[in-house]
Amino acid sequence: MKITSIISVVFHAIRLLLSLFALWLSFGWKARKARKAFEKELVRAGMTKKDAKRLSEWYLKLKDDIVQAVKSSVFTRR
Repeated sequence: MKITSIISVVFHAIRLLLSLFALWLSFGWKARKARKAFEKELVRAGMTKKDAKRLSEWYLKLKDDIVQAVKSSVFTRR
């Protein structure tokens, strides 16, 4: 194998990992914003903050489930 091929593969792998990391950060930020907006709307509708926070925890669980599914699909061996 040529050195240029190895360097190219390493470069593309690093780019892919950086893109996945940026996607993970962005997804976490968007889920946090959605959760806070959901809590704010529930409180505005008359629900207590404690109950709104308890209901909005599903956003975190859903985010964690999606991230886990992506991780398992990327890192599974065939």
